[in-house]
Amino acid sequence: MENNYVVIKCGGSVFEQLPHSFYQDIVTIQEQGEWYPIIVHGGGPLISKLLDQTGVQSTFVDGLRVTTEEVLDVVEMALSGAMNKGIVRNIAQLGGKGLGISGVDTQLLTAEPVDPTGKLGYVGKVTEVNKDILEQMASQGLIPIISPIAMDNYGQRYNVNADMAASSIAESLHAKLCFISDIDGIYEEVNGEKHVFHQLNEQEITTLIERKVISGGMIPKVNAAIQALKHHVREVSIVNGMEQNGLLQFMQGKMIGTRINLDKEVKSI
Repeated sequence: MENNYVVIKCGGSVFEQLPHSFYQDIVTIQEQGEWYPIIVHGGGPLISKLLDQTGVQSTFVDGLRVTTEEVLDVVEMALSGAMNKGIVRNIAQLGGKGLGISGVDTQLLTAEPVDPTGKLGYVGKVTEVNKDILEQMASQGLIPIISPIAMDNYGQRYNVNADMAASSIAESLHAKLCFISDIDGIYEEVNGEKHVFHQLNEQEITTLIERKVISGGMIPKVNAAIQALKHHVREVSIVNGMEQNGLLQFMQGKMIGTRINLDKEVKSI
């Protein structure tokens, strides 16, 4: 029987706002035993702050940070150090057993350059996930908390976009993938009122993009969600982490956030 995993991805800016209940929800989900939670986190604001403090220069190309070895040192310090261990502490304070690791540890995430021309430096994409390690951790009652720094077979580190890392991990485990946000999901304004789409499929997403209801940075996120679903991810969702016990209610099947599936109906899993 296949185990049930849920990969929970949080960006660095969202973590600064999350209520106490968010971490309690993760511990409760793990304790209930039906789902094994795995956290993948970013840390953009902290990275920018540390780069400023250390005087290390960085630039962006197409929304991705150009990553030199010097920048990578700071990125790893922020993500695998302060950010990662802060989440471990929050989980521990509520009685959970979080284990903070990066994609470098046990070569959890193997990567190669996103851009072979090298203009982005050491920005990587995941080519392989050592899912056995995650399965072992989950079976021992641990909550993996993953920093998206990866490595190739020669020991070169890479900075991996946290959304992409979370998608790759979810694909390897045939998991649910949950993006934690500060909005209630995909929505549109109707007569001055917010209408949240609690369930969407590929065709509906295409229509919403054409109508410009889905726009800007949400477009690559929903397109990535569709690709993940085509690679064995069970379901992709967007959930407001600011809502009190929102994640727990979502996992209980309540009409919270936006669930994205390939088919019209939400799969019974």
